[in-house]
Amino acid sequence: MTSPFDELLPATQRALLHRIAVAQSEGRAPSFVAGVERDGQLVWTGSRSSVDGHGPDADTQYRIGSITKTFTAVLVLRLRDEGLLDLNEPLEKHLPGTGVGDVTIAQLLGHSAGLSAEAPAPWWERTPGSLRPELADVLGDQSRMHPTGRRHHYSNPGYTLLGSLVEAVRGASWEDVLRREILEPLALHRTSAQPQAPHAGGWAVHPWADVMLPEPSEDLGLMAPAGQLWSTVADLCRFATFLAEGDEGVLSAASVREMRTPSVPPEAGEWDSAYGLGVQIVRKDGRTLAGHTGSLPGFVAGLWVSVDDGVAAVALANATSGPLTGVVAADLVRIVAEAEPPIPEPWRPLPEVDQELLELTGPWYWGTSPFVLRLDADRGVELQPLRGNGRGSRFVAEADGTWTGLDGYYAGETLRVVPREDGSVSHLDLGSFVFTREPYEPGAPVPGGVDKEGWRGLQT
Repeated sequence: MTSPFDELLPATQRALLHRIAVAQSEGRAPSFVAGVERDGQLVWTGSRSSVDGHGPDADTQYRIGSITKTFTAVLVLRLRDEGLLDLNEPLEKHLPGTGVGDVTIAQLLGHSAGLSAEAPAPWWERTPGSLRPELADVLGDQSRMHPTGRRHHYSNPGYTLLGSLVEAVRGASWEDVLRREILEPLALHRTSAQPQAPHAGGWAVHPWADVMLPEPSEDLGLMAPAGQLWSTVADLCRFATFLAEGDEGVLSAASVREMRTPSVPPEAGEWDSAYGLGVQIVRKDGRTLAGHTGSLPGFVAGLWVSVDDGVAAVALANATSGPLTGVVAADLVRIVAEAEPPIPEPWRPLPEVDQELLELTGPWYWGTSPFVLRLDADRGVELQPLRGNGRGSRFVAEADGTWTGLDGYYAGETLRVVPREDGSVSHLDLGSFVFTREPYEPGAPVPGGVDKEGWRGLQT
């Protein structure tokens, strides 16, 4: 049975259409197509075209440029999860002879390896990959731009190395591995390394006149893992949902969450954006968006997902420059999230009560700072300050009776209950921080009470 909330309201649909109509008109794009996915369902698509009656639909292929990097990153994370490599290992261990093998796999994924942004001339995006038959041709003589691991510096050659790494470990071509391990399991049947009809043609639009020039569509060769792919609105919306939720047949929810976590500090002045592992992260309109933008001659693309809102959007255009597809995709997320905020699930009590855990709930004190411990599902707990912006985290239960922090200041830290000799609870220990039932509780470890005379007033 279809829920009435599966479809967007007419006013929301009109706002979405208006946004892409303005983008196509002001950006002077031959065509523009976009879509929105909510809670894993494609709920809206729309397009505008300069040719009446020939508007693209959700299954029309466009080239997606650097969104390809996110697919390549998924392949690398799969190798890590299978135990075939460690992200902190040097590239040289698995792909020797590059000349930059001391950089780590994680640094390549997060663009902190210090490598050059582009391959040596001629411009790799507008020339055939046959001009760069070897990795040495991609890296060139001046491949090091910055100290390794010190700053974010976007590198297309870095993702060429990651694609070659995938090939070396799997013993198959990047394209074959991609199809077998991502495209087929996620049913992305309209995503491919070469264009498949129906597909848009790439165009350059003159900056000062309403005339166009066809752009060539080159096979990028070794550079393919950095920007080769063609895809559709429908496929990319499905991929965006995967980036939010994961898929046990491809990559777990924990691993895609790791991809969405900033890997290096942002550049000065760019505190609203960061880069994870093959994923761009931005703060816009008060929400966090994860995804990627992309461009190649003749095409621009944008994909964003707001995990908290359960909304993803994709925008594609066939113009070398002009349409701001990344901005538009973010605006489409905002329009839906603000016009139709998600309806919370009904509150339900826990299926069973653990009396020992229940006794741990309520107020705890770190020194004089009050915190509260609450129970979550699956024996998880949450420790949050009662006032102010103190440090708090959610914790997942472990088999040994401890908890591991999931987020916030205590991410990865261990929370454990410390008993007294009689078996009663003395205090909570969280990474050496002691939480007691009373402020500076006498007899508790630091920061327990110290002064034997206890609390006093001004005149004491």
